[in-house]
Amino acid sequence: MSLVNERVERKDRVQKKYCRFKKAGIKYVDYKDPNFLLKFVNEQGKILPRRLTGNSLKFQRKVSVAIKRARHLALMPYVADGLK
Repeated sequence: MSLVNERVERKDRVQKKYCRFKKAGIKYVDYKDPNFLLKFVNEQGKILPRRLTGNSLKFQRKVSVAIKRARHLALMPYVADGLK
């Protein structure tokens, strides 16, 4: 499975993207877990948009705040050439 939610076509039917936080029942995005947060940034270190990750608006905001906090505490880099 890739890091980005992809629409999968099955016999002329497109599966809808889902919010992985709602599906797993996660209520809090932990900024101290950089390995989990790396799923939401690209190779250059930019935060991926909702349309690529499939997150709901509520959790996309929480993810972006958590990434910014992790960057501020030097748990994640601000810019990277080959992050993944």
